[in-house]
Amino acid sequence: MKIIKEINEKLDLAYTELKEAYRGTVESLRYAVDAKDSYTKNHSDRVAYYSTLIGQKIGLSEQELETLHDGALFHDIGKIGIPDAILQKPGKLTDDEYDDIKNHPSIGSKILAPAKIFNEIIPIVKHHHERFDGRGYPSGLAGENIPLH
Repeated sequence: MKIIKEINEKLDLAYTELKEAYRGTVESLRYAVDAKDSYTKNHSDRVAYYSTLIGQKIGLSEQELETLHDGALFHDIGKIGIPDAILQKPGKLTDDEYDDIKNHPSIGSKILAPAKIFNEIIPIVKHHHERFDGRGYPSGLAGENIPLH
């Protein structure tokens, strides 16, 4: 019995360390997005805050709220792949520049895809610009076909 208790304690410690490493990764990547696009600095924090409040109101579980929060922090990570000249352009974007901006959800999902630990938040990142009427991007999903988070 003592050996089982020691194993469980080690597993708990390893899980805690893994969770801390995950949180650190989330924070590092969030800061990378903020550094890339100063116009939207802290935007992801606000999106995470309000998304979590809405998630609480509709009764999401603690795990779902954590996933929603992390997905909201990462929702614009794809902007890392958008040229600074477009992101920081004063004034109106051209149609081609706007098309480039519209690629950021797909870019974000590709950035996160190699790390399986982010699998649950990839749909949030990829589909955060979908619209209920189907006129959003990148996939033109409509209604219930849009992932809830």
